[in-house]
Amino acid sequence: MAGGRKLGRRFGWLWGAYAVSTAGTWLAFDAFALIAVLVLDAGPAHVALLAAVGPAVGAAVSVPLGPWVEVRRKRPVMIATDLVRCAVLLSVPVAFALGRLGFGQLLLVSVTVAAADITFNAAAGAFLKELVPGRDLLEANGRFEATAWTAGMVGPPLGGAAIGLLGPVTTVVADAVSYLLSAAGLGAVGGPERRPERPAERLRAGDLAAGWRHILADPVLRPLFFNTLVFNALVMAGTPLLLVLMVGDLRFAPWQYALAFALPCTGGLLGSRLAPRLVARHGRHRVLRTAGVLRACWPLGLAFTGPGVPGLALVMLVEAGLITCCGVFNPVLATHRLERTPADRVTRTLSAWSATGKATTAAVTALWGVLAGLTGPRAALALAGVLLLASPLLLPRRDHAPEPGAQSARRAPEPGGGGTGGEPPPAPRRRGDPPPAHHGVP
Repeated sequence: MAGGRKLGRRFGWLWGAYAVSTAGTWLAFDAFALIAVLVLDAGPAHVALLAAVGPAVGAAVSVPLGPWVEVRRKRPVMIATDLVRCAVLLSVPVAFALGRLGFGQLLLVSVTVAAADITFNAAAGAFLKELVPGRDLLEANGRFEATAWTAGMVGPPLGGAAIGLLGPVTTVVADAVSYLLSAAGLGAVGGPERRPERPAERLRAGDLAAGWRHILADPVLRPLFFNTLVFNALVMAGTPLLLVLMVGDLRFAPWQYALAFALPCTGGLLGSRLAPRLVARHGRHRVLRTAGVLRACWPLGLAFTGPGVPGLALVMLVEAGLITCCGVFNPVLATHRLERTPADRVTRTLSAWSATGKATTAAVTALWGVLAGLTGPRAALALAGVLLLASPLLLPRRDHAPEPGAQSARRAPEPGGGGTGGEPPPAPRRRGDPPPAHHGVP
């Protein structure tokens, strides 16, 4: 699991494509929410609506795409979704330049990007499993995680400065271009990709249920699934509220808000590099449980954010602790999920996982937006933090040995396919979804 393990030229191209896309995502950190606040003068309810509707509708749109992608080569799908996201994101600066940008367009772009995110990530997981031998999956996922946190250290401050100098939609343009470069990088990977066998009967949208059945039947994936649903939803629901609290109520500048999340990303880089060593020493189950418990302890501190330097320092401290724990947890979870899923069900499993997560996050975000409108963002953040303290109760309590014969069924083929990060650290939430990576949400 050493950091210097060579994974091949083709993996290098895919890693590069992911790196440029992730850099664009972090440069456009919370771009839509900032545009809503600074350009459209939106309040907590509208910012929460923007964060909720895109992922919710995007998840619904993605449901029929999972089975469709399962029986197609994954790299062309990934390139196509990159190009779609590039095109729809470019519509935002065009509308802004023409004086026609409205809240409805932000919602529509958010929906499209969210659906493309789910489709891309599901295809990418299957692609990675075909390209990288099973023994190298944790190393590969660790590299994607480290790349995300590295970009997170640099992107938000640069994005905040770019917004201050060049206007509120500047980073959206950069994000769109990063998708175009990512598509070019994926095209440069080359090499053959195995064509999936088509089933005798035509796949339907309902066949995505096979992914949910696999998750719910697995004694390890099932509790991890529910734990991540709860954790991600409550953490992401607090993101727009923290933005309103800091930029709106406490009058922090956008660059200060970005800086509060950029510097703590060093913890994510550290955690992602430590993950393989911790697993080798303590075992996967213990690492998942320990990191899963520790990451739930930090968010409550955000409710005590105050003005000035002390408030900024508190946010940085809380985010550093949270992100470090997520940096350990995320690549171990992504690897565990791939190894426990048969190759012919990876796309549907990841689609089901991601779609459910986005829908749950959207519902909780909308609810917390209403709550913040009634009680204020600080009280809503406090409630989310208290509830998060109970989320470790959903983690697996026992270490389940692999099922007999499962290793051969789940073993990744030798290199010769294609790939990219299991479910790469979300470019949060990405664009319509703020960069999920900023909280390390898997």
